[in-house]
Amino acid sequence: MTAMTALPSFVSAGEALTDFIRTGEHRWESRAGGAGWNVARAAAALGLRSAFAGAVSQDDLGEELARLSAEAGLDLRFLQRADRPPLLAMVPETHPPRYFFVGENSADLAFDPKQLPQGWLQAAEALHFGGISLTREPLASRLLGLAEEARALGRLISFDPNYRATMTAAYRPTLERMVRLADLIKVSDEDLSGLFPGQDEAEALSLLRGWNPVAVVVVTRGARGAELYHAGEVVRVSPPRIMVVDTVGAGDAFAAALVYSRLRRETDLTGHLAFAVAAGAAACTRPGAYPPALDDVAALL
Repeated sequence: MTAMTALPSFVSAGEALTDFIRTGEHRWESRAGGAGWNVARAAAALGLRSAFAGAVSQDDLGEELARLSAEAGLDLRFLQRADRPPLLAMVPETHPPRYFFVGENSADLAFDPKQLPQGWLQAAEALHFGGISLTREPLASRLLGLAEEARALGRLISFDPNYRATMTAAYRPTLERMVRLADLIKVSDEDLSGLFPGQDEAEALSLLRGWNPVAVVVVTRGARGAELYHAGEVVRVSPPRIMVVDTVGAGDAFAAALVYSRLRRETDLTGHLAFAVAAGAAACTRPGAYPPALDDVAALL
């Protein structure tokens, strides 16, 4: 198989969308985004052969996502186009971010795993899931099916729920199912609060780890660093000192870096966590969902 046709070693499946961010009175700025798409770009920036598996619209917004995917080096055979409206995220406030989504019968829901390149799952080393895609049917069921198929083949599975208000009590069975399938689970302290309302953080973390005692679970805490839990071991890493420009996409860069380190770096749990923390910090040094390169991360280790 030539470099032109080689299948990706990493596939992030979920949503690609367009954020509309309020920048002033009567002013909104569009920005390509989506958790799954950001993770795929971040993995590519680190050097993994990467793809985003999902569907986008055929209009100008979808064209922008396709163009940026190509610029990021993603395998475009995994990006499907649908003659449907685009998925939008309206962001009226950014400090802290507040979202609502517009996506009735939108293009993301048309994603068809059966249309992916033949043999792709056998070639992949790792898959990533998460975001609002797992709350949106029929997409959610298709992604869960993919995760179960990947699990049966022994592929590494990464999961970042990336809590949003759409993750109501009805999402709990999906959350539990994905946690049970995953090898790497990344949650923020805010995720734990949102996903397990009425429970303190220790209770929420205990419940989540109880669903999959053998998984690596990472809790990120922004400027306070991150903790990694595996079996009876707990590892903590503080972030490097940086000048924060923008925190958009930091969690996605962290998730991609954790997978990259697990696949490509020979190190211990502390080394894996430190690499991911450095990647998340590097993403904060540029505006937008900046996907840091290896040199960016190495400079902060």
